[in-house]
Amino acid sequence: MKLAGPEAAGIHARAAVPAAAGRAGVGVSVEVHDVTVAYGRKPVLWDVDLVLPEGRLVAIVGPNGAGKSTLLKAILGLVPLASGRVTIFGEPLRRVRREIGYVPQRETVDWDFPIDALGVVLMGRYGRLGWIRRPGRADREAARECLRQVGMEDFAGRQISQLSGGQQQRVFLARALAQDARLYFMDEPFAGVDAATETAIVEVLRRMREAGRTVVAVHHDLQTVPEYFDHVVLLNMRLVASGPVEATFTRENLQRAYGGRLTLLDEAAEAIRRGGGGA
Repeated sequence: MKLAGPEAAGIHARAAVPAAAGRAGVGVSVEVHDVTVAYGRKPVLWDVDLVLPEGRLVAIVGPNGAGKSTLLKAILGLVPLASGRVTIFGEPLRRVRREIGYVPQRETVDWDFPIDALGVVLMGRYGRLGWIRRPGRADREAARECLRQVGMEDFAGRQISQLSGGQQQRVFLARALAQDARLYFMDEPFAGVDAATETAIVEVLRRMREAGRTVVAVHHDLQTVPEYFDHVVLLNMRLVASGPVEATFTRENLQRAYGGRLTLLDEAAEAIRRGGGGA
């Protein structure tokens, strides 16, 4: 089957900037090799080559329709690849699945499902327990500790449908923590949350980094990239650039990714002037 290329979708093909794993001595968490993903005959990602460092907070940014969420799903095996391959810690996904945590977009979750916050977090333990064993006292204590870390311990018995959007997002973050993974993927974890929740999530992510964990997050707020993240991936169907924030999150690369959307670019330039560097 011949796929229509990015030019047919109105996006000019551009040479991808070679991806780097990051600072010297940093291990590799994810390698994406020549990955193309298409829905029908329309490509959403095109020939993406990407190497992500281990033990860093990584932001994936780009305009609407750039394929950011699709990239996460492709790495996680949730959408089929038209071509290419993905390795995680040098292994195929099936061998390291238990080392991976995933926080989907909040809008994709059925929040009317009859379960309380503690029950949601306990779901994060099943990857290590298996589906036959029931969670024991130690698992419940671990789940409560994860709720405490995100400021939701007092809501352990509350039905998730009765929680605010920010509280629901904290519970899903706690579920990811309960997985005790090496690598976490998060699809817009800050979308639709209040300032207090955003601050709480950032604090948790920084603790995860201090513990040697890797977080790869789709992110939409360009102004906070230099403050929150160490490494950035700029995507617009193809890879535009990838590397440490201080070297990669530049006006030139943003211009290439966003195609001259000046309001966004000016906001990002101001963020670069204010902060620079990683979180």
